[in-house]
Amino acid sequence: MTAKRHLIHPRDEIMQTMDRIYRYRMTTTSGGNLSIRDEAGDIWISPARVDKGNLTRKDIVCVKADGTVDGLHPPSSEFPFHKAIYEARPDIRAIVHAHPVALVAFSICRQTPNTRLFHQAHSVCGQLGFAPYACPGSKQLGTNIAATFAEGCDSVILENHGVVVGGESLARAFERFEAFEFAGKTLVKAQQLGKVRFLDDAHLQQAAERGVDFDSYDPVTATPNEQELRRQLCEFVRRGCRQRLLISTEGSFSARLDQDSFLITPTQKDRELLGVEDLVLVSGDRREAGKLASRAARAHQAIYEMHPGVQAIVFAHPVNATAFSVTDSQFDVRTIPESYVFLRDVRRVPYGIQYRDEKQLAGYISESMPAAILENDGVIVTGRSVLDTFDRLEVLESTAEAVINAKAIGEVASMPDSVIDELKAAFNLK
Repeated sequence: MTAKRHLIHPRDEIMQTMDRIYRYRMTTTSGGNLSIRDEAGDIWISPARVDKGNLTRKDIVCVKADGTVDGLHPPSSEFPFHKAIYEARPDIRAIVHAHPVALVAFSICRQTPNTRLFHQAHSVCGQLGFAPYACPGSKQLGTNIAATFAEGCDSVILENHGVVVGGESLARAFERFEAFEFAGKTLVKAQQLGKVRFLDDAHLQQAAERGVDFDSYDPVTATPNEQELRRQLCEFVRRGCRQRLLISTEGSFSARLDQDSFLITPTQKDRELLGVEDLVLVSGDRREAGKLASRAARAHQAIYEMHPGVQAIVFAHPVNATAFSVTDSQFDVRTIPESYVFLRDVRRVPYGIQYRDEKQLAGYISESMPAAILENDGVIVTGRSVLDTFDRLEVLESTAEAVINAKAIGEVASMPDSVIDELKAAFNLK
């Protein structure tokens, strides 16, 4: 099979990626810069002193291999360190530099976040590094950063500045940048809850070896019901990414089609950019030809088989709820009526069960307990529809954030058993 040709122009790719970074609130109007080095050695880069929240393709600057500049604006003032990184690492073809809040917090504490919180973050972020401070735009800054990348680092914290990541494409660099900031945010939240649990080599290997094995088949013509479920899944996955309930490299969302079949997000595809044609139909031991189902597909399947009332499932990594997953702090949903009515009691699943025993995992979910926390791997939420499942995911994350914030105010007061009994009676809860 020949390699897939890349057909998006560097101007468009930089513009679209910067729009996404700004929308995700991972940079400011004036902060950050992106670049791509093409096959000719030309470097395409975001411009200096132009609103990052309103870039157009015409704003992107091309610095030719001979040093001449083609564009309406001067290149970013940080162009020297982009050029220095490319010279130090011929394998890097794209760079993201920005000032996302969590990683800036680490930079001003002169620390690098430990990505062993999650297998995916550890894998995606690659080797981590720390570059000493130098004045922005200076030759010395370029020297410092390039030297760190030359050691084999892929994600580098800049002392009292921000972060720089590189990749073989801008899409890959963005994924790395997003996963790095996600790990940093989770650590900041988790350290407010208690001691953080990190994964050792054996844990990471266990996750890396996880896979799914389905036979390939060509489904019959899609029914209107399948078409509608595909639309709903794409809509809510996209919304989840934009609300930071999902990240582009992690998580899965599925919807039951019939007793034996379900639709699920694919593996190794950016979650926000999924189209209806990207979702994978799984039926028994078969999956739609030409596509790779999420590596969590067997876990989804086991939950559907054990619980006929479940119509949709999401495995997700919202920051606040995930902070509970990397600590032993109890996640108490008995905070406000909505939290308890939607979620009931949330169980904790020991690390690794989702990789080795899908049926055991399914046992942690029930009609009366539709959500669970996966140790060092986010959360599972189930529901009666795609909308119901997404709603519960939102409530779960909002509750987790409220509890973490409350700990900064005073002692958390859970609703007493008498209130819980009243809610059960009022809402006919089992």
